[in-house]
Amino acid sequence: MDYIFNKMSQEQAENIASNWQYEGEYSFYDFAADEEDLAELLSPEERGDSYYIVKEGNDEIGFFYFEHGDVSVEIGLGMKPELTGKGMGLNFLEAGMNYAMTQYNPKEITLSVATFNERAIKVYKKAGFESVETYMQDTNGSRFEFLKMKYECAK
Repeated sequence: MDYIFNKMSQEQAENIASNWQYEGEYSFYDFAADEEDLAELLSPEERGDSYYIVKEGNDEIGFFYFEHGDVSVEIGLGMKPELTGKGMGLNFLEAGMNYAMTQYNPKEITLSVATFNERAIKVYKKAGFESVETYMQDTNGSRFEFLKMKYECAK
């Protein structure tokens, strides 16, 4: 699959904030569930050059967030709700990893995921991510356990 990465527009950010609603426990990932995340997504200044919309052909299928440092890139990602759970996650993730490696040449890629999200953790492990640590984080009006994961990039 050929995925196209473009800097996220204000219209695309607003569409994600308003229309991307996940079912059941995955509603945790709705941007409306966390005021800080929502504010960052909707502010062009805060969003900066970190958020990218991902398309396959003309169809928006998800987004990636890249925060790059000297040796690592932290990623965040989301697939369009109606596309989750259909076996597309690994290809989508690998496309984002390849984009990060091409653009930023990191030694490692990191991400964090809520520990209840076993579906995502399985995909991350398939892509070569390893568990680093668990930690508690205040988000979505409560405190949740997250898993930090790391992928060592080949040099």
